Amino acid sequence: MAVEGGMKCVKYLMFIFNFIFWICGVALIALGIYVQVQLNHSILIKNASSSGAPIVIIAVGVVIFFISFFGCCGAVKENYCMVTTFAVLLVLIFLVEIAAAIAGYVLRDKARTAFQEVFIDGMKNYTTKDISEAINAAQRDFKCCGAANYTDWDKYGPFIGKNEVPDSCCKNETKDCGKNYNTTNINTDGCVEGIYTMIKGNIAIIAGVALGIAFFEILGIIFACCLMKGIRSGYEVM
Repeated sequence: MAVEGGMKCVKYLMFIFNFIFWICGVALIALGIYVQVQLNHSILIKNASSSGAPIVIIAVGVVIFFISFFGCCGAVKENYCMVTTFAVLLVLIFLVEIAAAIAGYVLRDKARTAFQEVFIDGMKNYTTKDISEAINAAQRDFKCCGAANYTDWDKYGPFIGKNEVPDSCCKNETKDCGKNYNTTNINTDGCVEGIYTMIKGNIAIIAGVALGIAFFEILGIIFACCLMKGIRSGYEVM
C-alpha cells in the first residue's frame, strides 16, 4: 500500500529533511572533533571529565547520522515500523539535548574551576614529557604563564623557589630564557582565563548549530507523525 495526495508530498519532504538531518549529524561530528583537538592542544583533554563535552557532541552526531537512515528508508519504503522508530528516536534525542543544555547552563560556573584544577595538576606533573609538551603548547598558543598567573610556577611543579618558569612563558622564547626571569620578558597572565575564553567562543558556535538541529528535529517529528498517519490509513497513489 502507498500513501496518496498530501501524504505523498510529506513523504518526499521527509526524505529531503533526512538528507539535511544527515548533514547536521556530519556537522556535529566535525564540530566535536574540532573542539576535542582544541582541548587536546591546551591540555584539558588529559583529564577525562574535560573531554566529556566534545565526546558527547561526537556521540550525538553519530546517533543523528544513523537515525537519519531509519527516516530515509522508512520514507522511501513507506514502512510504518521504520518511520515510527525514527520518530521515537528523534523525540528521545531531542529530550536528551534539552537535558544537556540545562545541565550545561547549571554547571557553566564550574568550568573555570575545573580548567584551573586540570592545569595545576599538569604543572605538578610537568616533568612528565607529554604533559610538559601540552602545557608548553598551551602557554605558547595563549601567550600565558601558569594557571592563574606566572607566580603559580613558584607554588607548583619543578620550579618551586628557583625564580624560574618554563621557556614557553617567554615573550621571545629562547633556551633558558625562563631562568632568573623578570616580568618584562615573560607573559604574566594565567592560561586558565585564555582557555576559558576560547571555550566560551566555541559554545556560541555549538549553540547556533544546536538550535538549527533542534528546528530540523521538530520538523522531522511532525513529518514522521503525518507520514505514520498516512501509511496507517492505507491510502493509495497512482
